[in-house]
Amino acid sequence: MEQQKKTAGKKAGSWSLLMGAAFLMATSAIGPGFLTQTATFTNTLAASFGFVILISIILDIFAQTNVWRIIAVSGKRGQEIANMVLPGLGYFIAILVVLGGLAFNIGNIGGAGLGLQVLFGITPETGALISAVIAILIFVIKEAGKAMDRFTQIAGFVMIILTVYVAATTAPPVGQAVANTFVPEHISIFAIVTLVGGTVGGYITFAGGHRLLDAGIKGKESIPQVTKSSVVGILITSVMRIALFLAVLGVVSKGLHIDESNPAASVFKLAAGNVGYKIFGLIMWSAAITSVIGAAYTSVSFFKTFSPKIEKNSRGIIIGFIVVSTLAFVTIGQPAKILVLVGSLNGLILPIALGTLLVAAYKKNIVGDYKHPLWLTSTGALVVIVMAVMGIYTLITQLPQLWS
Repeated sequence: MEQQKKTAGKKAGSWSLLMGAAFLMATSAIGPGFLTQTATFTNTLAASFGFVILISIILDIFAQTNVWRIIAVSGKRGQEIANMVLPGLGYFIAILVVLGGLAFNIGNIGGAGLGLQVLFGITPETGALISAVIAILIFVIKEAGKAMDRFTQIAGFVMIILTVYVAATTAPPVGQAVANTFVPEHISIFAIVTLVGGTVGGYITFAGGHRLLDAGIKGKESIPQVTKSSVVGILITSVMRIALFLAVLGVVSKGLHIDESNPAASVFKLAAGNVGYKIFGLIMWSAAITSVIGAAYTSVSFFKTFSPKIEKNSRGIIIGFIVVSTLAFVTIGQPAKILVLVGSLNGLILPIALGTLLVAAYKKNIVGDYKHPLWLTSTGALVVIVMAVMGIYTLITQLPQLWS
């Protein structure tokens, strides 16, 4: 009996860690940009955006299943694997991840400030400072990992429940949405790539996998658990995306005009008046604060293995990362040109990182006698090619704007 209790407790603990990793990845993906992108694309593509969501979910699952599995089997973080594939590559990817994470964290902390402005009428700068203090407190707690897991799970559930409620109030044409998901009237490749990059690009690619390593979940025996956790993370993100899509579609189908300067806020206000606007504030804050936590945690995890001192003081460095992001927003705002450039570079992290890990999956000095499934390799390669082509295209088209 005692042994059964221990086994049940161990399983519960493992499930809690797996859900924590899934929600860390999902809530990292659901940030201010996620809300804006979903509202904008639904406004332009209407019910056909359902097809974009479907394709992006499939590509996201291919990408994350590969990344999480190879990290777990090797027992090494992304940058360590990259350095073993090609010396120096890990440092290059780490720099890209940290630059991208820092730049977008400025936007995330700004989004948190805007969320509190909507809720309480304070300035975005004051809201950003309050949000930063809350994020920092999570990493001050002794059991920071558990606190982070619990916080992201609660915030994730709050966002989904509130968005589903607003979607229901708009009475969207669900039948049309389902039909156009499989037989779209319009297809936007740019929208697909944007969604995939925003859901599993940049630091988000490694958020869950690195969290599981820190929790001690690794090795070939962990593959079923790791795969389940990675898919759950994508599905959580997808539920939020679909709920927001239906909310916007309900507003659009009624012929109501969405303010393009702040499409997500406009949708919630049109759907449920001032109450809807306050709900948007809470969702925006939840989305932004969890992205702040995810970006800081994952970015710093990329330098942990480069020095024992960084490993030992990782929590202090995470806090410093949040402080720098906040001070940058409060003092200079969101530097648009830097965000554009880093955003374009961020789009290249997924194909570089995933491509590297796919090569690593066939190196015995990294994965031992593990055999990576051919279907995962081929689907992962597809994601690499698609995202590389579109990432380079986006970077080339954005560069002229920086010099104009």
